[in-house]
Amino acid sequence: MTAQLKHGEYTGIAENYSKYRTGYAPGVRAAVMGLLAAPPAELDVVEVGAGTGIWTRMLAQLGFRSYTAVEPNEDMRTTGIRDSAGYDVNWLAGSGENIPVGDASADLATMASSFHWVDFDQGTAEFCRILRPGGWFVALWNTRLIEANPLVAETEAELKRLQPDLKKAAFGKSSFTETLTERLWEHEGFDDLVTLEGRHVETQSVERYMGAWRAVNDVRASLGEEKFAEFLRRTEERLSGVDELEITYLTRAWAARRRCDM
Repeated sequence: MTAQLKHGEYTGIAENYSKYRTGYAPGVRAAVMGLLAAPPAELDVVEVGAGTGIWTRMLAQLGFRSYTAVEPNEDMRTTGIRDSAGYDVNWLAGSGENIPVGDASADLATMASSFHWVDFDQGTAEFCRILRPGGWFVALWNTRLIEANPLVAETEAELKRLQPDLKKAAFGKSSFTETLTERLWEHEGFDDLVTLEGRHVETQSVERYMGAWRAVNDVRASLGEEKFAEFLRRTEERLSGVDELEITYLTRAWAARRRCDM
C-alpha cells in the first residue's frame, strides 16, 4: 500500500519532478537580472528550496561568481546534484528557516515555487541575514494559465469535481500570494518592492503533461492517493487520441531589496 503523501513532502516524486516540470519565463529572469547592481560574474547567489534545480540551472548558466543551492529534501537534492552536473553549483542541506550560509554573503537570494512552504517571519529574517545591503530577495512561481486552453480548464474542473474545496498551495495565484505584496512592502528589512509577470508557451506531449501532474505535491496530498489516481485515470481517458497540448505558463515574481541602513 502506498503511503499518503504529506504537504511539502517530495520524497518519491523527485524523478517525475526532474523529467516533467517546466522552466520559468525567460523574460522574468531577464527582468530580475536588471535589478542587480553588477554583472553576474561579480555577484553571489543563494537559492533556497532549489528542488531538482530547474530555476538553479536557468540562473547558474549566467555565470555568477558563486551559486549555492539549498534544498531540505534529500531525494530532491540528490536529483538536483545529478541534473546540475556541469554547472558550478554548491548544493547544501537546509531550509528557508535555517539557511546554512554566513551573514551578508549573498547579493541575490531566491526561492522558486517554494516560499509558500516557509514560515514567513522566520524565512524573511533569514533572507535579510544572508543578504548584503542592497541585495535582492526574489520569490517566484510558475503556474499553468488555465483559461488559455480548454483541455487544461477541463482538467481543473475534474479536480473540483473530486474535491470542491481543494486549495492548491503551490500555485502563484493562491491565497499566499494574494497578501505577499503587502507583507513584503511592510517588512522592516526591505526598502523596495518590484512585482514581475511573464508568460511562455510550451508544446507538450500527453506523457509530459501527465508526468507534470505526477510531480505535484499539494494536489496529491489534498486529494489522497485514491482520488489522485482517479483524477489521473480520468484525465488520461479525456486526452485519449490527443497528440500534444499547447500549455501557457504564467511566471509571477516578487522582488524585495534588502535595506542598506540595517
